[in-house]
Amino acid sequence: SLCEWDRIIKSLGRNHTVYAIDLLGCGHSDKPNITYTTYMYTQMIQDFVINVIHKKTDIIAQGDSAPMAIMTVYSNPYIFNKLILVSPQDIKSALKTPDKMCEIRRYLLNSPVLGTLIYNICMSRQKLNSGFVLKYFNNKNSISQNLIDTYSENAHLGGSNAKYLFTSTECHYTTVSISKAVSKIDNSIYIINGSCDTTAIESAKLYKSLNPAIESVTIKNPDVFLSSGFLIFYLIGSFEGSPDFLGYFLGVILFFFINTNERPKSVPGRLNL
Repeated sequence: SLCEWDRIIKSLGRNHTVYAIDLLGCGHSDKPNITYTTYMYTQMIQDFVINVIHKKTDIIAQGDSAPMAIMTVYSNPYIFNKLILVSPQDIKSALKTPDKMCEIRRYLLNSPVLGTLIYNICMSRQKLNSGFVLKYFNNKNSISQNLIDTYSENAHLGGSNAKYLFTSTECHYTTVSISKAVSKIDNSIYIINGSCDTTAIESAKLYKSLNPAIESVTIKNPDVFLSSGFLIFYLIGSFEGSPDFLGYFLGVILFFFINTNERPKSVPGRLNL
């Protein structure tokens, strides 16, 4: 959710133009009954950069959204500068493709009554809180009620239509093989991990084995597993003087910052597609 990034948008906005986008099926954007795929999001991101930003852009992607950003840069490297990956999805996990069982799950999840019931259970406040404790936050005391409320609200905007992106994700329609893309991308790539997330650290080693030019950094003992946006505020200071940063896509949110030494003409905000 965009609320995770409230602490850094204003800071980055002092020297960059910041775009916070709810992509189709996410947050406050429309949630049509379609199958959501990596290719669809890749095209949407490219179109946004070309038709709205009109400049070469850096992009930061997090977690399961990393393959989408990687394929976007790979398919059109000339409209992007740098790619920063925060605890990116493991390359092996990105290889998963829909099979017969996925088709059955998709049918059940798309059903009007049973599918909506399953989705509401998975996106309940209790489940969201458990996810934060077990997967996202190293310090559970950092989990605010406002964060849970915001996630719950965004997960249920659009009524039952909110479940269709969840269905596509659970059935692996948003995954894609990225090994070739990672090895072929000439744009600068940076990986950021937290020391408490050993899986992400091992994943970063695999990324670097495919492309030795990739640079990585590990933050010691963060409050979150870097699956959440709070720690990026700290990283901005750590990377001061390093290559300019832009962009972030957190499954539901994508940030772009256009490199500039001037203050942005407008206050950074959310743009719904």
